[in-house]
Amino acid sequence: MIYVLAAIGALTVVVLMWKAFGPQTTGEARRRPRQAPIAPDDDPDFLRRLGEQQRKQRPGEDD
Repeated sequence: MIYVLAAIGALTVVVLMWKAFGPQTTGEARRRPRQAPIAPDDDPDFLRRLGEQQRKQRPGEDD
């Protein structure tokens, strides 16, 4: 019986130490929804860079 109580006590100490010194997570980080990734064809910066690259590849054409 003493071993069962010792195991429960040791487990309690381990859990408390984990809560105190384990990986830190803030409550806000857990509640904040993940932002969905933006597809390349929906990203305005990607489309702008793509247009610039295409213009550079066709130097003979005038705008």
